[in-house]
Amino acid sequence: MDHHDHTSVITGGRRPRRTVVRAVTAGAVVLAVAAGGAYAAGLGPFERDTGPDPAAAEQARAFLADWAAGRLPSAAGRTTSPGTAQRVLDSFTAGLDISGPKLTAESAAEAEDGTVTVPFTARMPVEGLGTWTYESKLPLREQSDGSWKVDWTLSVVHPRLSDTEKFRLEREESKPPEVTDREGTALSGAQFPSLGPVMAQLGGGGGGTGPRGAIHLVDRATGKVERTEARFGARTVREEGPVRTTLDAGWQAAAEKALAAHADGKNAALVALRIDDGEILAVANSPSSGFNRALSGTYAPGSTWKIVTTSALLLKDAVAPDDVVDCPKYLTVGKRFQNVELSEHPGATFRKDFTESCNTAFISLRDRLDDGELGEVAGEYFGVGQEWHVGAPSYDGSVPVPKDETEKAASMIGQGRVQANPLIMASVTATAVSGTFHQPSLTEGDTEGNEDTTRTTPLPRGVVAQLREMLRATVTDGTARVLSDLPGEIGAKTGTAEVSDDQDNNGWLVAHRGNVAVACVVEEGVTGGGSAGPVVRALLAAAPADSE
Repeated sequence: MDHHDHTSVITGGRRPRRTVVRAVTAGAVVLAVAAGGAYAAGLGPFERDTGPDPAAAEQARAFLADWAAGRLPSAAGRTTSPGTAQRVLDSFTAGLDISGPKLTAESAAEAEDGTVTVPFTARMPVEGLGTWTYESKLPLREQSDGSWKVDWTLSVVHPRLSDTEKFRLEREESKPPEVTDREGTALSGAQFPSLGPVMAQLGGGGGGTGPRGAIHLVDRATGKVERTEARFGARTVREEGPVRTTLDAGWQAAAEKALAAHADGKNAALVALRIDDGEILAVANSPSSGFNRALSGTYAPGSTWKIVTTSALLLKDAVAPDDVVDCPKYLTVGKRFQNVELSEHPGATFRKDFTESCNTAFISLRDRLDDGELGEVAGEYFGVGQEWHVGAPSYDGSVPVPKDETEKAASMIGQGRVQANPLIMASVTATAVSGTFHQPSLTEGDTEGNEDTTRTTPLPRGVVAQLREMLRATVTDGTARVLSDLPGEIGAKTGTAEVSDDQDNNGWLVAHRGNVAVACVVEEGVTGGGSAGPVVRALLAAAPADSE
């Protein structure tokens, strides 16, 4: 739950975070003070590196924000060639069926000639196929009036886009397969609308059918394919007959109804899977057509990630549930972090910090983990970031080594550059309460290429017992009380992940009962308990008990 994250993730409809500018300005003030001390010591006022002009980075982020939001005239106006830039940006996104790109800016760097470069990662969702991810750079040059503009070249859009080469999308149409659930019951998009994006992609990670296609780099003059930049979907032909999935018609029906009744028309997604083998029982998306958020979404998991952070701390005896870890309203680590609704719990135990989802307490423990340790634990014990072969295209998570203390603080509470989705967080929950990672699967017999993902280390029994106890306490005495009146020994964790200044927080909730783990995200849900909570509650209330 959670805090104000200042990671520069630019998504459709969002503007650059003004708090980034304030943070840079604050840094500049510190540098100015330091420079004064240097001058007094006889070193002179210029014997320091002030770094790139903050206005250059701000312009780069504004350009990416406009591009991501589809405000192409505004984006082009931030370049040195507005007319050409608008035409190219439009033809690139429209011609490749790209919508809702996510553009993540990295740190700016200044060259000797005064130009500034801002690298960025582009995640381009290609309609009906999947996400094309690549890296590029924005060159910025100071103008005569002191402003900064993106120095326009075709390589701004993609490093290999040029006067002689362009990109072409080719689709290979195929008939959607017949699909059944785990018992052989036929599943249809008419009966289960939210399964539409999933069924269209079945086999995308294995040997089935489903949409296939590729983005090629081609010669502008001859049309000859120079190289394939991205390939989507299965490359092999499925044998005749229906695709038998691991889905359960009863769970899927309950998931559909829960999203329809409680997502309030917001973008949302959930996954339910079996704890003992990772088999997926339900995948639901809202809206029911378009992007498969449940499996391919890229979200900051917010405080649901504290399950992994807690595991990392417990594994090295860095903290125990009964240890006192104070929970103040604020904690400053390069920027000010805070708790939801400015809550505070003086003298709280670590168990209380977990059940009340105290950001400041978790951040205060950051020095007890090495910089790369959170990512190492996520991969070694939870399989996050490994290449999963689910049976349909999936995004399998990312936990980069933090660049600085501020980003390390953010990663402790599932922000910064930590990325996940409902599939990943359902799996994380299942691993936490069983101790063993089972690579999730959507289609039966989908074991090809899974050898590497089975190389995980089981969590010690003592750590599992402590995680289960704290997850249960979160339901009985903490932020997941929305589930407290349901039958069964339910454990859960809420999460609220900030996205941008002008967009409400995403709401998360993960839970487990019996042999099933569930994860749900509601975009702009404000809080996890208030948005994802009712969805999961409705799902567990209606789900078939015999399948647990």
